[in-house]
Amino acid sequence: MAVRKRGEANGKPNGTANGAIAKDAEVRDAKTDHSRWRMRDDDGRHTWHYLETDEELKAWPTTVADRYFLGQETTPLQACENGLKFYSKLQLEPGNWGCEYGGPMFLLPGLIVTLYVTDQRLSRPEEIEITRYILSMQNLGAKNRGDGGWGLHVEADSSVFGTAMNYTALRLLGVSAEDPRMRKARGCLYDLGGALYAPHWAKFWLSVLGVMDWEVVNPVPPELWLLPDWVPIAPWRWWIHMRMIFLPMSFAWSKKYVYPKAEEDEVVLELRGELFTLPHEEIKWGRYKNAIGARDNYHSKSWFLNLVNWLLVLVWIPFLRTSWMVKRAEDWTWKLIQMEDQNSDYADLAPVNNPLNTLCCAIVEGSDSKSVRRHRERLREHLFMSKGGMMMNGTNGVQNWDTAFTIQALCAAGLATKPDYRDMLLRALQFLEGQQFVDHCVGYTTSPTYSDPPTHRTSAEVGYRSPRRGGWGFSNRDQGYVVSDCVSEVIKAILMLQTIKDPANPEKNLYPVTLSEERQKWAIDIILSLQNTTGGVASYETRRGSEWLEHLNAAEVFGRIMVEYDYPECTTACVTALSTFSAIHPTYRAADIAKFMTSAVQWIRTNQRADGSWYGSWGICFTYAGMFALESLGTQRETWENSERVRRACGFFLGKQRGDGGWGESYRSCETGVWTEHPGGSQVVNTAWVIIALLEAQYPHREPMERAVRLLIERQQSNGEWLQEGIEGVFNKSWFVNLLWIF
Repeated sequence: MAVRKRGEANGKPNGTANGAIAKDAEVRDAKTDHSRWRMRDDDGRHTWHYLETDEELKAWPTTVADRYFLGQETTPLQACENGLKFYSKLQLEPGNWGCEYGGPMFLLPGLIVTLYVTDQRLSRPEEIEITRYILSMQNLGAKNRGDGGWGLHVEADSSVFGTAMNYTALRLLGVSAEDPRMRKARGCLYDLGGALYAPHWAKFWLSVLGVMDWEVVNPVPPELWLLPDWVPIAPWRWWIHMRMIFLPMSFAWSKKYVYPKAEEDEVVLELRGELFTLPHEEIKWGRYKNAIGARDNYHSKSWFLNLVNWLLVLVWIPFLRTSWMVKRAEDWTWKLIQMEDQNSDYADLAPVNNPLNTLCCAIVEGSDSKSVRRHRERLREHLFMSKGGMMMNGTNGVQNWDTAFTIQALCAAGLATKPDYRDMLLRALQFLEGQQFVDHCVGYTTSPTYSDPPTHRTSAEVGYRSPRRGGWGFSNRDQGYVVSDCVSEVIKAILMLQTIKDPANPEKNLYPVTLSEERQKWAIDIILSLQNTTGGVASYETRRGSEWLEHLNAAEVFGRIMVEYDYPECTTACVTALSTFSAIHPTYRAADIAKFMTSAVQWIRTNQRADGSWYGSWGICFTYAGMFALESLGTQRETWENSERVRRACGFFLGKQRGDGGWGESYRSCETGVWTEHPGGSQVVNTAWVIIALLEAQYPHREPMERAVRLLIERQQSNGEWLQEGIEGVFNKSWFVNLLWIF
């Protein structure tokens, strides 16, 4: 009996009956296009139908059930639409989206201390949820060794700053000192040396509360605001967040304000015995001005700052600080505080200076004054409720930022023309139009620095503010501060949407022109006023002072906070916005725009590191900056094919790709300046940023990007969302924020 060999049928070679090539092999290998099959369910009767024409496909969309039975994987565009269907349901009535922007653990304590000492208490539901949030962020169990403390942000190791201030906040909110979690926190604080080793900001707040003595706080003299503008260290030259914190802090320090009821308040008296390892009455406060815990000392005070503090304490304050000078300095700082409140309707720049300004208003005008009540109303805008409790956002929201990128995402995905999303996008467009600054800052039009179009020049008459008409902020119009990349991303989003052609009538635009040409030009004027002499672009303003001012950084827990810096993220946003605008209005300030873009892109090139990366300052970290930088180079047609620097950038990213196809970068990259892998593995946000970067670079090989896209699809939830993973945002190298990237 003959044994059949593989490849034979009926004893004949090649599986044929007569030696000829069989056609049934072709039949076995043939396969229809599964994307054209549809199942019809007619009252429980299932029939399958194959659609031959594109018209039939358009008329009969595929369903999830179809794809499931056919074994089809979700495509990237389908995943995109799944996410969009979920995300669109979260759009708020005005047209924007809400956003959790938490992360820092030093914001709530400042608010709670301010409200406590000014008798502006929280509602009971707010107290409950804030308490729940702070306790949920405590380092317990497996989190950061479970020592019971709190760090600078939600993922940080316990520090004196985080532990002392959050413990204080909980006690003011009514949590008992004998609660087991509080006993654990005290143990951690004592292991760290106690509250005497807290940084400057904590000592300030605890002195306001009456738990510490003002002698422990290094000087914050308002007289610095009396320096002539030409002096290199004059405060108007500082980065805006630093100077707007120093401003009210110096006023309160000069007044040596202490909670009026401190000596009779039971909780305050108990805190004096709970926060220190020494008996309160035995503490020699002046000896601890410069005491700071090792984990808090992120940016050590310079020898120069220590010398300045020594001269202030031993020479200036006891011998040279006259009463008339103090009054003049306090009067001027109070005037600047009032200008800040007026320009923002008491919302103020951020949730650090807002409570400080509230405190100053209470000192001058009383706790029941109109200014304090209005501050109290606006402070609520910084609070955000989540499933974990009530946090304090890093700003009063990210409304403009998120709405602009939502529009851009739909335009990039080719979904902006779909009727399903037109109403959503129209409302988003109208929201952004309504958030543009259409007025000037107080005093600008009568100041010696007024100009139309505006320049970067400023003066005391305008409170040292930069021009703002035509710009957008990070959150909303009320907040009142222009941010370079926010202006750029918003105007780009508006122009992208307003110029989309109607597929049914290519002669018409699909969306109305909500932002007039004049107001578009206002935005471009603001962008053009923000470029530094280096070619790069900073955040809120042009750089006003030397980097040597970092020697006066007294915050200790933050780095690079004294002056503005050039950022690849902000620079790129401006470049791409100008590129988009010029394509529509090629003659408006054409020479200025060309000059701006040329020098900006050249700065992007020189800012690249030898390994191909860019360091990011507003997102984590190399993935974020690299995405923007490659987008900027793309406007100059620099791609993988023709640019060695683009190939280096792609090589940097590809060398960091993980086995599952994704990228995962830790916040510690920002602290160390060196790429640090995320301990939790690939992160969807980092992965998405790198995919965008490779697309902008026109990287020619699909396989790495396809693997990354598969990871994003696998991580998508059944309702269309992606879950919050590691922390993604950053300020000042060590201030980290969660951005709830839903879509």
